[in-house]
Amino acid sequence: MYPKIKNRAIFIADAHENDRRDKFYLFLQKIESKEIDTPQLFLMGDMFDLLVGEVEYTVKKYEKYIDLINKISLHVEVFYFEGNHDFVLASLFKNIKVVPILLQPMKFSLEDDTLVYLSHGDKNGGFIHDIYTKLIRSVLLLKILNFVDLQADNFISKKIQNNQHKKNICTKIENFEKIINPKIKKYNPKQNSYIIEGHYHQNYHFTQNRINYINLPSFACNQSYFIVECSKRKKFTQCKLRG
Repeated sequence: MYPKIKNRAIFIADAHENDRRDKFYLFLQKIESKEIDTPQLFLMGDMFDLLVGEVEYTVKKYEKYIDLINKISLHVEVFYFEGNHDFVLASLFKNIKVVPILLQPMKFSLEDDTLVYLSHGDKNGGFIHDIYTKLIRSVLLLKILNFVDLQADNFISKKIQNNQHKKNICTKIENFEKIINPKIKKYNPKQNSYIIEGHYHQNYHFTQNRINYINLPSFACNQSYFIVECSKRKKFTQCKLRG
């Protein structure tokens, strides 16, 4: 049995919060106040331009976010799928299921027992990329980088964040299905299942060989997220995702 995705669960990805964006924090405030009411919150990675558990500058910078997410987790079940901009987070979120890249994709099921594979989306990027993702998540390496960063007035962290400011993250990827198809095979998915990823910022879905692929929208681009809707028809429950 896989963990269940509940009715009215919310999926949000790629908020890329930084000094110029605060819409994710406003969204979290609405969750906390129950203006947006949900039993489950799936944070699908890259919620910040840079948040690394072992890098003190980034933790302090987003301290109010961390506190608010932890507060939300007291009444909402929260899953945090680490991305390529936010990782080594388990020590920051005590009551939250943090899913590192090594455990992605993680299998869930909807209330109608449909199988769902969840991942941020940055896994299986090629040999060099895979080596990099392992190295950059090394606690020892991060401790060294944190020491150097502190000694240099947080130059490394600030440089990374400034580089992010220059990027246009809301661009359409041409031939997206063609790019994604080989990746779908690596999931080895069952027919009629769903694969849900962030990372690419495309807000795009398609079905191929009875596999449903959903790329979540970037919250940074249009403040969009997905909600699971389940309805009962006699003895049967049917669920769908609504953007």
